[in-house]
Amino acid sequence: MKPPSNVKTPAQYIASLPADRAKTIATVRALVNKHIPRGYDECLVWGTIGWTIPLSRYPDTYNKQPICYVALSSQKNYCSLYLMGAFWSASQLEQLKAAFKAAGKKLDMGKCCVHFESPDDLPLEAIGKLISAISSEKWIEMYEQSRLMTKAGQAQMAKQTAPSASKVAAKRVDTKRRR
Repeated sequence: MKPPSNVKTPAQYIASLPADRAKTIATVRALVNKHIPRGYDECLVWGTIGWTIPLSRYPDTYNKQPICYVALSSQKNYCSLYLMGAFWSASQLEQLKAAFKAAGKKLDMGKCCVHFESPDDLPLEAIGKLISAISSEKWIEMYEQSRLMTKAGQAQMAKQTAPSASKVAAKRVDTKRRR
């Protein structure tokens, strides 16, 4: 459920929601803000509240958008907490699953989005701990590593490690001189 076009801030996003949804999103937003490491900025991204690495700090992204770490949104039938760390890190995903199991709560999850209707559906303390576990510096490092696995990243690596044509030519000339 995309917010109205006049919504420009997280506070406006929450104010645009029905009262019960606004309370739920505000509660989970406060949890994220309490646990988010320094270096992430809270903003609206892709129609959700997001905590990102700002472009002013890391502008070289593949899609020219800030690198998102956590996001929060109100959908038609549920709310979603997007935990990108659990998508990119197998150990984070296992910790998340274990936290739900230990709390006796049902995990309803897509690739990185945890669906919930109320904050009571979430093991809040464990989620806060997961959010605080990846510094913004580490998140940038994880992003860069993931980009190296793409075709574009492989091509860039090949370009950086391949000797330039001028170096190859210079080496040939040097070899001929030695003969």
